[in-house]
Amino acid sequence: MAVPVVDPERYESQLDAKRERITAQFARFSPPPLEVFPSPSSHYRQRCEFRIWHDGDDLFYAMFEVDPADPKRKAVIRLDEYPVAGERINALMPALRDALLASDTLRRKLFQVEFLTTLNGEALVTLIYHRQLDEAWEQEARALQESLNVSIIGRARKQRLVLERDHVWERLNVEGREFVYQQVENSFTQPNAAICRSMLGWARDVTRESRDGDLVEFYCGNGNFTIALAENFRRVVATEISRTSVASANVNLEANGVANAVVARMSAEEFSEALAGEKSGRRVAALALDEHDFTTALVDPPRAGLDAHSCEQLKAYSRIVYISCNPNTLEANLEQLSATHVVTRFALFDQFPYTDHCECGVLLERREAPVRA
Repeated sequence: MAVPVVDPERYESQLDAKRERITAQFARFSPPPLEVFPSPSSHYRQRCEFRIWHDGDDLFYAMFEVDPADPKRKAVIRLDEYPVAGERINALMPALRDALLASDTLRRKLFQVEFLTTLNGEALVTLIYHRQLDEAWEQEARALQESLNVSIIGRARKQRLVLERDHVWERLNVEGREFVYQQVENSFTQPNAAICRSMLGWARDVTRESRDGDLVEFYCGNGNFTIALAENFRRVVATEISRTSVASANVNLEANGVANAVVARMSAEEFSEALAGEKSGRRVAALALDEHDFTTALVDPPRAGLDAHSCEQLKAYSRIVYISCNPNTLEANLEQLSATHVVTRFALFDQFPYTDHCECGVLLERREAPVRA
């Protein structure tokens, strides 16, 4: 994987290239004009991880770049700053490195550092080691935590030492509303906070006239969309398989005063079976699915997209909001969904500038008559 070269002067041209590529790739679905949401042209990532490269008495942050001619060969790229990362991370990088250089205890067998930050400056730093951590490490790490004004976690094999807390609180202003999110270390969160705000605003806009129906959400994570969309619907039922994410989603529902949404810990496949009456049990009964009128489904699947069975089940909903991190699997899924639904909104979110990666949002609405194969 190449390390992105941040060049604000060419940001617009790289975004135009993505616009043209996505427009051409999805032209056969006859979508409306593509809505494009740009990222800040630098310092846009709120979380990053770096290898720590030891070179004699020196150490530095490093990433690896694969040689296209020989994938087995990787070049070590030294990073004294990282314009991809947010300002808070860039300010912490040299300060943390200096502290590590000054402490044999903190630097010994350290091989990776992870930063998790927020727009308002909260920071969590995870130090990962190839050795067990002891009281001497904890004492110095606590002093470092205070001097840097961060929270620190130490990790080693079968060891996780949380010195203060394992999360930060992100605050996102969307359409004049502030939403707060607990973001837990080593759990998925949207890395580009500015683009996350754009995604939430777009999703709120495309579901604005929905108060008479209910929303079912698959792959809800820590409740990122759940919380922002709840006021657009009568009720929301969201699902997520990760235990940590479900716990965080419930914390976030309470923190935002959302009373009309519940999060169920089950896979999308299990939940689809419950909706179809093919699965029962205590967890399913507690959801009272028979009392809901699910008019809209929101899916935010992993890069693999949705399988054919899941796509078939989505056809039961009048509207589908599909957030995709992989245009190729989105394209394959739209091939199936377009038999019954038409694309009425289409968006490109530039989550990862200066890379080939594209994040898309699609609103599909049921056709009056299905298209015959």
